[in-house]
Amino acid sequence: MKFSSYLVAIVFAAITFGLWAWLNKPVDEPRWPHGVQGMAFSPFHADQNPADRVLPSPAQIDADLALLAAASVNAVRTYSSLDTLADVPALAAKHQIKVAVGAWLDRDRATNQKEIDAAIALARQHSNVIRVIVGNEAVLRGDLTADELITALERTRAAVDQPVSTAEPWHVWISHPQLAEHVDFIGVHLLPYWEGIPVEEAIDYMASRIELLQQTFPGKAIVICEVGWPSEGRTREGAVASLSNEALFLRRFLARARDEGYVYYIMEAFDQPWKARYEGAVGAYWGVYNVQRQPKFEFIKPIVRIPQWQLLAGISVVTAAILLLLVYTNTSGMGTRGRSFLATVIYAAATCAVLVIYRFSQQYLTLASVIVGTLLIFGMLGVIAVVISEAIEWAEARWVRQRRRALVQPLTAPEVWPKVSIHVPAYNEPASMLIDTLNALARLDYPDCEVLVIDNNTPDDATWKPVEAHCRLLGPRFRFFHVKPLAGFKAGALNYALQRTDPAASIVAVIDSDYVVEPQWLKDLVPAFADPTVAIVQAPQDYCDHDQSAFKAMCHAEYRGFFHIGMVTRNERNAIIQHGTMTLVQRAALDSSGGWAEWCITEDAELGLRLLEHGHQSHYLPRSYGRGLMPDTFIDYKKQRFRWAYGAMQILRRHSTALFSKSTQLTAGQRYHFIAGWLPWLADGLNLLVNVAAVGWSIAMIWAPHRIDPPLVMFSVLPLALFTFKLVKLAHLYVSRVGANIRQTIAAALAGLALSHTIGLAVVKGMVTSNQPFFRTPKGTQPHALARAFADAAQETAFLIVLLIAVYFLTHQSVIAGHTVGVPAELRGPDLSIWVAVLMIQSIPYAASLLVSLIAVLSLPARWLGPAPGTQDRDQKYSPLDTQGGAKQSKPRT
Repeated sequence: MKFSSYLVAIVFAAITFGLWAWLNKPVDEPRWPHGVQGMAFSPFHADQNPADRVLPSPAQIDADLALLAAASVNAVRTYSSLDTLADVPALAAKHQIKVAVGAWLDRDRATNQKEIDAAIALARQHSNVIRVIVGNEAVLRGDLTADELITALERTRAAVDQPVSTAEPWHVWISHPQLAEHVDFIGVHLLPYWEGIPVEEAIDYMASRIELLQQTFPGKAIVICEVGWPSEGRTREGAVASLSNEALFLRRFLARARDEGYVYYIMEAFDQPWKARYEGAVGAYWGVYNVQRQPKFEFIKPIVRIPQWQLLAGISVVTAAILLLLVYTNTSGMGTRGRSFLATVIYAAATCAVLVIYRFSQQYLTLASVIVGTLLIFGMLGVIAVVISEAIEWAEARWVRQRRRALVQPLTAPEVWPKVSIHVPAYNEPASMLIDTLNALARLDYPDCEVLVIDNNTPDDATWKPVEAHCRLLGPRFRFFHVKPLAGFKAGALNYALQRTDPAASIVAVIDSDYVVEPQWLKDLVPAFADPTVAIVQAPQDYCDHDQSAFKAMCHAEYRGFFHIGMVTRNERNAIIQHGTMTLVQRAALDSSGGWAEWCITEDAELGLRLLEHGHQSHYLPRSYGRGLMPDTFIDYKKQRFRWAYGAMQILRRHSTALFSKSTQLTAGQRYHFIAGWLPWLADGLNLLVNVAAVGWSIAMIWAPHRIDPPLVMFSVLPLALFTFKLVKLAHLYVSRVGANIRQTIAAALAGLALSHTIGLAVVKGMVTSNQPFFRTPKGTQPHALARAFADAAQETAFLIVLLIAVYFLTHQSVIAGHTVGVPAELRGPDLSIWVAVLMIQSIPYAASLLVSLIAVLSLPARWLGPAPGTQDRDQKYSPLDTQGGAKQSKPRT
């Protein structure tokens, strides 16, 4: 590995660490005062919940009060006077702490009377009870009317000597001014976070609300019964819940309270995880101390965004550096731009992963949240793996200076040309099409070859008999076999042909029944077998009907990306995917490996991997030597890709030991390419499951918006980043490497996206089943009627509709059957907007499926895409890459 590689790694490590430091610059804020007037006091521990009547013991309450006394907290405010919470005044007196006793009022009128009676009794019994607060946001929740609350207030005021009030947000006091006539002070909640106020404006906003109350109720004392900021939770408009914002808000507020003489209770002493069930995740994170009773932030020192940032930065830098150096070790010939690009992606990915895991670790976890969070983290790591593998392919396709294993044409011709046996499997193919294929084979400029046509299971004699007759006309080199029944699909037909191959043939060639080959195909490629370790020589699939319609032009553009980008980079590590057409195989290797696998519906790719496991070499030449026919309809296009993806999962399952261990002769680079090559398809499978879960999550958010939050922003951002990254990569490489124009690039992207659901379905099925039938790709069929376009994309259209409905109700509210459905405006913060963006992005592949299906049936002309790359000169050749990493093209052959 070159010194420049180490230098790039070191430079980006320094940049990454510097960004961590810059984002976590210490911010000086007023110090925490020596004494705090009061804190809201809910002494519940992690496993306790008042709704379930799992309450703290007197000993736990006493320990909490001792902690607050040591922190110079002068008073606490309680919310209930029943059960063990009735012990608070007596226990607080031991620590010289005053108490504002609370009576919890809700829709249970009988319990309300018990609460009021208990609060009155505590006020009468304990001299350290300085206030009584009857009800907490009871009017705001709609549990009591203002008149009902007034009755409770007057009853309590008549029974105790202490000042009595209720606690409501400022706007409830303004909208119900009659309450002020029946209280001794205005007990107000000032929580700017809930109103979406940015933390930088929150203190001034809070002060303005106090001024409004003073003007509205002159002469009334104002007690701030709750004031605070959460350390975790959803973002509400401009209000961001974070630990640093909680510290900033409270330290600024305490300084302002000292200057203005406010009477206050900080919301709250300890985090209360049980509240997440009723208020959403944010409800758990209002404490000055966490649920383990540890301070959550610095009281004196400057505030930093992430207190442990040095450790996290170190982990991200070391992880990225190790991964980057591993990538560099297996990547040669890449320029500094390519290495810098990979460093950018890998350092960013490592930083993102560390941040997400850190944020997740700061949550209060239940069994359900652990399961969901773990699945999301694994999904995140999968997304990162896909991004890195895509980045490696991007860099190797764009910035590698020269190819190490490119076949340089012309190859040296052998003294004696080896005999080649060409196998053409066919099932129910149009006779005229297959005859064209055979005529092209008859024109091959090669001295010694035979052609075996295996027609398996075609039911109609009128379909295959003309082909049999034509083979007789072409002479003894062409042998025709009609076999019925014959098991094993295409692999069965190929094995049948292999058993009847001329013993003198040392090379087996396979083409599909619709392929018209060029005369020099064998002469150009057979010389590569002069190296006895070479078992496969592969040319790309190509198509002659790309100009028949816009649909076929789109398919053609989508195919070319793999054959002129992915296969070129795979060839560098002897890791190509063998295709069932335009492929040459060393017969001895084919025989010794056991022939074609009839258990696999992608027998070609399976054979290629098996030969590589035995230590053989393969070569790929990105030059077209034959052209076939593409699927005529969108449903056939989907079936073809379903077969490829399902077969890939069959291979992955059967060859998992070889791919994930050193049990065969596969190299690390070969294992990487096969696993990384299937990662995008595996991601489509995972994405299908994620979409189902996303719909379920969205429904829960719509039905219970105050309790169910959007996923963490970082989890939402990753799919958006992956989608954007892949689109930019496709656009860049299609233009720079495939030679496509912008319209063709967009067409390729649409065609690829349209297959996402099909691939995902194939992957999921391939992981749990093993006997999916072989789907033949029909040729020469007619496009369906317009209504058929919707049927061909029925599943995708249904998913699209569901996702769009979810987006609507996440951004609107409607009344359905008397129930208000949707997320209210005050909850539509940035995190919800990002989640909506995720759903919109997730809907694009489904929309693409419907659009491509419509294009297929409308038979739109292909000319709007422009001429397909490489079709102006079919004899164009490829040779080793030039010093800029581009494909140097030779002059046309004559």
